[in-house]
Amino acid sequence: MRLEPLGAHHLAGLTRAGADPELWRWTLADASTPEAMAGYVEAALGEAERGESRPFATIERATGTVVGSTRFGNIAPTHGRAEIGWTWIARPWQRTAVNTEAKLLMLAHAFDVWGLDRVELKTDALNARSRAAILRLGATEEGTLRRHMRTSTGRLRDTVYFSILADEWPAVRDRLDARLRAHVGSAPDPHA
Repeated sequence: MRLEPLGAHHLAGLTRAGADPELWRWTLADASTPEAMAGYVEAALGEAERGESRPFATIERATGTVVGSTRFGNIAPTHGRAEIGWTWIARPWQRTAVNTEAKLLMLAHAFDVWGLDRVELKTDALNARSRAAILRLGATEEGTLRRHMRTSTGRLRDTVYFSILADEWPAVRDRLDARLRAHVGSAPDPHA
């Protein structure tokens, strides 16, 4: 798996990967159609251009297949924090090492390159699978913001916030490295 800075050239692959409406069940947007994905990518690239986020395409290294997307957002260097989120992965690559490896690379960049003090993650309170995955990363659940965001269907969602702090990062990194070694035989180089 590798993360590539998101570009317009990823649109066709993202459209194929994101065509499953179930991927968007717990998100604020539904990008399951080609038109919606074009808007999703355009919005992400606009955020990147304005310095509001750093979006990536998630690529299966062996085949070069686009399997999803993720990004850094709410980047606040003055406060030593950023958020990792907007993550989705096509169903065939779910429950593989793809998300763990992507999070390891992003966390390594956040803490080891940017020198952040805090990385935030959030999800819909109803998304039990995402909440469990975030906890498996080693994040700490901090609380729930009630009626925090409106989804594409108009539902007001409660949002659960999590964080990983800089002094927790070494233990989190070691646990993620061990999970990846057990899963795929070797851990990625977070500086690659």
